Amino acid sequence: MDPVTLTSQNLVIGQMRLADEDAIVTAWSDPAIRRWTTVPAPGTRQQARDFIANTCEGGWKSDLHYIFGVRTKDSDDLVGCFGVFGISTVGLSESMAYLGCWTVKEQRGKGYTSEAIREIAKWVFTELKLVRIEGIGEVGNDASMAVALRAGFHLEGTLRGRMSQDGTRRDAWLVSLLPHDLGLPSAIPYVAPSDVP
Repeated sequence: MDPVTLTSQNLVIGQMRLADEDAIVTAWSDPAIRRWTTVPAPGTRQQARDFIANTCEGGWKSDLHYIFGVRTKDSDDLVGCFGVFGISTVGLSESMAYLGCWTVKEQRGKGYTSEAIREIAKWVFTELKLVRIEGIGEVGNDASMAVALRAGFHLEGTLRGRMSQDGTRRDAWLVSLLPHDLGLPSAIPYVAPSDVP
């Protein structure tokens, strides 16, 4: 698939650029990003270049994953890196993906992360025709959970040993988003348990 550009009220959501190299290296060195996400170590400029050229661009070419660079409309500053991964299209009923992201320190707390998540989710549901998006975060990453909930996700529970971090297995929370959570139609109608006869 060719990369797409999305826009929201405050953001332009497009490709990661080679010009983002310095911002990526800085973000990867942020203790909060290193603690709660998986980023290359030690996070060199060459690793950032490889990430942009191979992982980001290669994902779009292969349709394996789609990574977006999110920027503010007014300043073009990088807000963060957002990706749609683990895309499953094994039958319409199983068509889903995971959404993950990191946000640079200076852009946190402005509402940009949840705004970008909602816009990317709309694209996933309308263009990719997926019927479910999941988000997974390590238990204790309360800030990321709060962002996911603000974006419209629903907390489903805790998964024991679901994540690997620093050579250990960690418990994780699971959140999900369905098209109707954003007021969108779904390729397969959703019937809540309370609606089942």
